[in-house]
Amino acid sequence: MPRMPLAERRRQLTEAAIRAMARDGVARTTTRSIVAEACVSLSVFHYCFDSKQALLESVIETITDHYLGVVTEAVRPRATLRETVRAGFRAYWDHVRASPAEHMLTYELTQYALRQPGFEHLARRQHELYCATYADLIEQVRGELDFELCVPVPVLARYLAAMTDGLTLNFLVLGDDRAAAAILDMVAEHVAGLVRTGEPAEASGQTAAVGIPVG
Repeated sequence: MPRMPLAERRRQLTEAAIRAMARDGVARTTTRSIVAEACVSLSVFHYCFDSKQALLESVIETITDHYLGVVTEAVRPRATLRETVRAGFRAYWDHVRASPAEHMLTYELTQYALRQPGFEHLARRQHELYCATYADLIEQVRGELDFELCVPVPVLARYLAAMTDGLTLNFLVLGDDRAAAAILDMVAEHVAGLVRTGEPAEASGQTAAVGIPVG
């Protein structure tokens, strides 16, 4: 087996765990099935992760990173702030449609953590990560474009995290892509009322939205 830096080996095992859990479910995925998926020995797993909690936290962070990279690229400044926001929504939704099993896994991880004594903090960490990711993306766009928020960033971030989390689950159950896309557009318009450009909305006649999903 070729030698590999610890961080790279952890990523390899985490990605293998995501594939195994998305395919078989969290409860049915064992350490042995993960190492088989990764084509490594059991000793390598225990060298990289000292507990199942550590593995699950890595899984949660990695899944978030998968679509964070796509959304971050999509929300680069465009002709208008509204176009920037909608591009972020589209990038997130393209990821949901392309990787439904991975997004389904996020809900299973939440339920699993809440039901396992001693794992509850992982569910909290998961949703805190969603909110923090939204907040970072909002601040990124604020740093690139000139606008002011009518609400605190943490409030908007939590609102968007809750909205996209619920909408994603709704889509996974009902499979109505057109309805989901319409809801994302509606939310973007709603958020438009919470964000304003440099001059007051009454004076400019314009408002703009900052709704960048990652949940």
